[in-house]
Amino acid sequence: MHRDEVELAVSWAAKEGWNPGTNDAQSYYLADPKGFLVGLVNEEPVAVISAIRYDAEFGFIGFYIVKPEYRGKGYGYALWQAAMAYLDGCNVGLDGVVDQQDNYRKSGFELAYRNIRYEGLFKASQQEDLASPSSQILTEFEAEHIQTYETPFFPANRGGFNLQWRTQSNAHALSLKTAEGIKGYGVIRACEHGYKIGPLYADDLASAKALIHALVAHIADNDVAQTVYLDVPERNQDAVSLAESLGMNVVFETARMYTKAQPNLPLERTFGVASFEIG
Repeated sequence: MHRDEVELAVSWAAKEGWNPGTNDAQSYYLADPKGFLVGLVNEEPVAVISAIRYDAEFGFIGFYIVKPEYRGKGYGYALWQAAMAYLDGCNVGLDGVVDQQDNYRKSGFELAYRNIRYEGLFKASQQEDLASPSSQILTEFEAEHIQTYETPFFPANRGGFNLQWRTQSNAHALSLKTAEGIKGYGVIRACEHGYKIGPLYADDLASAKALIHALVAHIADNDVAQTVYLDVPERNQDAVSLAESLGMNVVFETARMYTKAQPNLPLERTFGVASFEIG
């Protein structure tokens, strides 16, 4: 796909109820300009998929959608094979809908854990300052420091994507800093419906909670509740407990799967996944 064609994949994702961000196409395309594929029948787009090759070792599959009237004809599988060929040699990850796990296993994927999407309503007037006196929530920070903090949370270097993600026009990015250094970092962005927080990385539960309240305060009207989503790795029980303590409800889940060994990532400090589409 060309850059403008990636909007097609995002619009199809919105129709499927995946609730993409309003500026996601630009950020996703920059992650790998060759990684978005489209299947055509008589020049009509009938299927889309993303196959982001971050480096020679790691890739991620997403946006796997076939137009409803063309399903069951083999077009999707043909595009799937092209995507997997592009990622040949990589450990490939994906966040698949749960009922498709058996199909993904046929292509060599194995379940690592579940990611759970939570939904909640928040007002800015309800957001208390939960940062400790020794901490400071920052709206401006040095990109190098954030990149250093963020690096352990992903299996490959994607500094360019991270920079675009936190500076897109529909987003706010915040970090939590102490005298010892950064303790947490998060981004909230506008979506087709409401807002999503992701990524949300924090060294402890208190830091994660402080960042959530600060991020929501940036987007919520004092008197009008806004819908906010948070995608949580189920293995991080602190993250699950935090979402539930904030009155958020489960609305969706995915199966995080890999073709090779599960990457050694700090899930205990991952309170919000950046993206189900590209990891």
